[in-house]
Formats: sequence, C-alpha cells, structure tokens
Amino acid sequence: MQFGIFTVGDVTTDPTTGHTPDDTERVRSMLTIAQHAEEVGLDVFATGEHHNPPFVPSSPTTMLGYLAAKTERIVLSTSTTLITTNDPVKIAEDYAMLQVISDGRMDLMMGRGNTGPVYPWFGQDIRQGIPLAIENYALLRRLWDEEVVDWQGKFRTPLQGFTSTPRPLDGVPPFVWHGSIRSPEIAEQAAYYGDGFFHNNIFWPVEHTATMVAYYRRRFEHYGHGAADQAIVGLGGQVFMRARSQDAVREFRPYFDVAPVYGHGPTLEEFTEQTPLTVGSPQQVIDRYASMREHVGDYQRQMFLMDHAGLPLKTVLEQLDLLGGEVVPVLRREMEAKRPAHVPADPPSHAERVAARAAAAAPAPGSTAPVADRWTGRTAEDDAPAAARAGSAFGL
Repeated sequence: MQFGIFTVGDVTTDPTTGHTPDDTERVRSMLTIAQHAEEVGLDVFATGEHHNPPFVPSSPTTMLGYLAAKTERIVLSTSTTLITTNDPVKIAEDYAMLQVISDGRMDLMMGRGNTGPVYPWFGQDIRQGIPLAIENYALLRRLWDEEVVDWQGKFRTPLQGFTSTPRPLDGVPPFVWHGSIRSPEIAEQAAYYGDGFFHNNIFWPVEHTATMVAYYRRRFEHYGHGAADQAIVGLGGQVFMRARSQDAVREFRPYFDVAPVYGHGPTLEEFTEQTPLTVGSPQQVIDRYASMREHVGDYQRQMFLMDHAGLPLKTVLEQLDLLGGEVVPVLRREMEAKRPAHVPADPPSHAERVAARAAAAAPAPGSTAPVADRWTGRTAEDDAPAAARAGSAFGL
C-alpha cells in the first residue's frame, strides 16, 4: 500500500506568531516538504491546483517537474488536475512531458476543484461541471491513446488531424485517478475506464465514504475490469501528532480554529469524531487508519494533508518524521497482513502498465490474431445518460 502527503498550498497566517508567508516562501516550503517526504520513506507527494488566493499551486507540472529532478523514488502526483477548466490538449501535453521527465514516476488525479469562480475565469460555466468532466476526459484519453485525432464536441473547437506531443512514455499514458467527494457520476467515470477512484474524505463521515467507494467498486466490476475488491481506491486523511495526545490537541487547536478549509465551524472534538482528522499520539493515528479497510475494503493509497492552516515548516517536517518513522511502517505491516493475494497492493506502476499493454497486444497461443484491446471501444459520451442516471440511483 502506498502512503503519501498532499498539499492544498494555502497561504495562511500562523495564529500563534502572526507570521504570514509570502507566495515565494510558501512555494519553497512545499518543495522542501516534498523532498523530506521521500527522505522519511513516504511513497507519494501530490499537489493541488488552485488559481486564486490564498492558494499558490497554480502550475502543478512546473513544481512536479522540478521535484522529478530533485528526488529519486517518490511518486509525483496531483491531488487535483482541473479537468473542467483546463484544455484537455494542454493536459495531455503537460503530463506526457512530466511522464517523460520523471521516467514514469508520476500519475495524476482529475477533479473539478472546489472554487466556483474558477469556471468563468477560464471561460466555462460551473453548471456544466459534470458534462465538462465527461467530455474533456474522453478527449484526453484519445489524445494519449491515438497518434492522430479528429474530434468534435460541445465545449471546445474541433480538432482535425491533431497529434499531441510528446507522446506518452513507452506508448502508455499516465495512470489516472478521478477524485470526488460527493458526485457518483465521477465514480461512474472512474469505473467505466478502469481508472483509480480517490475519495478525498477529509470533510465527511466514514459512512458516506464507504457508500461512494462501494458504488465505484460495483461499477468497476460491471464494466469488466476485475472483481469489485480489485478496484483501485485511494483515501484522504488528516493527522497531527505528538508523543502525548494532550500536547497534540493543545498545539493544534489554534491552527484548527482558523484553518481556511474548516475553521470557524465545528469544534476540534466534533470534527475529529465525524471525519478522519486525528489529533493525538502516533498510536492513535495507527489505530484510526488501520480501521479504514473495515469500511471501504482493502485499498491502495492513503494520503495525508499535513502542511495547512499556517503550520510552520519546522512543525510540518516534524510531523513527517513521525508519520514516516512511527506510523507508516506499522500501517504497512497491518494492511499487508490482511490484504488477500488477489487484491493489488499498490496502484499500477508505469512498468506494470507497459507489461500489461504488451501482454494485451500479444497473440493468443496458437493464434496470429491479437487479442481484443482492453478498452470497450466506446467513449464516455456514449454512456453519459448512464452517468447522469447514477446520481439519482445513488440517492443524491
């Protein structure tokens, strides 16, 4: 199982000192945090994508390209790539370039984001969020899978004889996650393509998370990608730790109270009871997150938000030391001991995807004809009515 951290890149005043980092300081701290995540043995670093204050990560591939040169092992990813407001042509080019630069040590997560005004800033209508996500991703897949694309849709100008460059590394596109908190249509989309589904459950009770993941698993199996328990699932999380739980609560409370993502709302105690936020000792974090598989089944990636709400860089690095040194090794052992042999331990690596593509293209024994391509041959637009029906069928 993979463990990692993701950042939303917020610029927030430290409520205990009054210090507010400028954009440059915040970006550089994110780079330091990513490199330290590798040093402590984490598997993944992911950055969000935002185009408005108080957030700074407006260019994920620039940051991840730099980190590809500065790191050796850690997987570089996004916690949101805005599939609705970015041009699919630019996404295809940017992330194929990152794939080449990192030698396949990357993946990305499609999402619609959580900032409504971003839509008109990039010439789109928020009321078309789901249709945009469906159409844009269908085009992105074709840009990666086909050398020459002729295409016409609803939300952008047509393409005639277009080739996206550079081509994906080894002819195999990056692995894609689809991130959603509450939209079954996105879980449907992930299942349709056999992609990963990431439920960023940092604001939600576990019952909702379990329902969304179960829906994705059923649809993954329905589309013939494998058994439901083999679907590729990721979860979000939030922790703050000290050796003594009382110290963790006392230190983190002022940051919680003003955090842009949940401050000025429920109390710390209410929030930790109702969501995955865990503030306490390393053992309390282990106990909480070891129990997640009881609700969603065996899953492949656990990501933690740790560098937000104005926490100083020194504190974040200390948190990473605790996470990598005391928490993750235990969680790895416990998760692996309980995982059935037929369930993937990790999301597919680039090397595994290259091997799978080669195996799918090889002729069956005794036959000179290649086996059928693993894709259905349809586009997501063909199943758009089914995706739209998913919302009502899901009960939302």
